[in-house]
Amino acid sequence: MKRLSNIGSLLKKIYRQYNGRLLTSLQNRGFNDLRPSFLEILVYVCEVDGPTIKEVGNACELKKQTMTSHLNELQKRGYIIRKVSEHDKREQRVFLTEYGERFKFSLLESIELLDSDYTSIVGDLEMDRVNSTLESFHQKTSTRESDDNSKFQLNLSLDF
Repeated sequence: MKRLSNIGSLLKKIYRQYNGRLLTSLQNRGFNDLRPSFLEILVYVCEVDGPTIKEVGNACELKKQTMTSHLNELQKRGYIIRKVSEHDKREQRVFLTEYGERFKFSLLESIELLDSDYTSIVGDLEMDRVNSTLESFHQKTSTRESDDNSKFQLNLSLDF
């Protein structure tokens, strides 16, 4: 019997485990008001200085309604602030507040400890290999997915 591919299930389990440990580390550092769904947004905003709301949504692959709800919560909790873009008054940019900057420092420390722990379990070479493989897999499947979506949309327009 052919074995079913379980890559999605394994990736989800690893993602949930990683996020759970990261969230626990951040909670131990005093950031008790976070949910797992906020982490991806905050990580992106910590990596990119002043992204637009659209950029955050695209990077995190969130729908506009979900994105707005999460940003409202993060702003209410004091992590971020939204400002009108100087270049285009129709768009808003997302920035970390002073509290958000303290969070960023704790986030970076937590990620470093977590990565160090994983490296001690599997070794440097294996961690590098896993990271490289996942980056390559994501790049190749993302490119193909956008090509497939374009073909699908083209076929739909030709059908009607």
